Amino acid sequence: MDTTFDVAVIGGGPSGAIAAEALAKSGHSVLLVDPDSRIKPCGGAIPSRTLKDFSISEDMLVSRANAARVIAPSGKSVEMRIGDIGFVGMVDRATFDPYLRIRAEQAGADLLKGKLVYMEETANGTLQLSIEPTDGNKARETVSHKARIVIGADGANSAVRRIMFPRSKKPPYVFAYHEIVESPETGASAGFQGDRCDVIYDGRISPDFYGWIFPHGEQTSVGCGSAVKGHSLRSATAQLLKASSLDGQRVIRREGAPLPLKPMRRWDNGKNVLLVGDAAGTVAPSSGEGIYYAMLCGQLSAEAVATCLATGKASALSEARRRFMKDHGRIFFILRIMQNVWYRSDRFRERFVTMCADPDVQRLTWESYLNKKLVRRDPLAHIRVFFKDLGQLLRIPAGQK
Repeated sequence: MDTTFDVAVIGGGPSGAIAAEALAKSGHSVLLVDPDSRIKPCGGAIPSRTLKDFSISEDMLVSRANAARVIAPSGKSVEMRIGDIGFVGMVDRATFDPYLRIRAEQAGADLLKGKLVYMEETANGTLQLSIEPTDGNKARETVSHKARIVIGADGANSAVRRIMFPRSKKPPYVFAYHEIVESPETGASAGFQGDRCDVIYDGRISPDFYGWIFPHGEQTSVGCGSAVKGHSLRSATAQLLKASSLDGQRVIRREGAPLPLKPMRRWDNGKNVLLVGDAAGTVAPSSGEGIYYAMLCGQLSAEAVATCLATGKASALSEARRRFMKDHGRIFFILRIMQNVWYRSDRFRERFVTMCADPDVQRLTWESYLNKKLVRRDPLAHIRVFFKDLGQLLRIPAGQK
């Protein structure tokens, strides 16, 4: 089959599915390609505003978290309750991603189970795609499709990026690993709460990132991330399971994947290809949050591609990144500084957890996370946090790493 679509979206995770749905709703012919063969390792946290911003059914939430507990290397912990300004919704990517792909298909996108193996630009400027079906039928051969524009939403190891962009255009990564286990009965595990996310800052668990215990209702995600070669994420996860008395729970699945932590300087090739989501590096530093940002990327990319198709101006593709960075670039910058400063050693992590006990820090943290913007209505709080932050740093002996 040799069909030409307005847009081919490679990757049906949150970013690609949202882009495909939006473009199909606006009347464009859309091919959505996803292998539907694996589940991305993910804590599954989304801010409550996601439900409204992207019309997500509350049925997709497997649980709600109303607090986070941060734990220092010493074992000291600080509980940060959200209050009445919102909540952290928890989704399971095993059901959430297919739900989004079905929405795109219902909007009019053609859904193809397969993976991109090759693409090239033809003489008339369209892109020729070779797709290997992954529907389990080994007798099926590679299929060919054409598209005027391709959106690469195929994750951190994006095939679109590898084929169409220079090798140097690759964001930095940490590697994430988690195990989904059965949640214990209420009260069966000391310290475990089904409505609270635990974040562990401990060099034994991760020398440069963090570990987590995120309840998903009947299941719980336990894992960690690190960019340090030789650090065993499986062993660190086993430590987390034991420390939280979850090591006796049945393991449902194990998953691992790279996690990009810095947006690429350019998401488009200046002609007919646009990268979004993990493929473009839009996972928040420090926190590793990616679902909301991926969905936003999908929305912005759909608008940029629609403008490009309507005007014939390839420069419109760059609007996706420009708009994203205008609204969120400063937050990403601050989070990257936080990671570089506070995650460098256990002594710094200890001070960071101490600082999290401060009411100003907690309020600004939750308001920024839930609203997805820096809070400006209380500038004095920012000043107070700055000096408290500085005070914690000055208490750390010079030369400590």
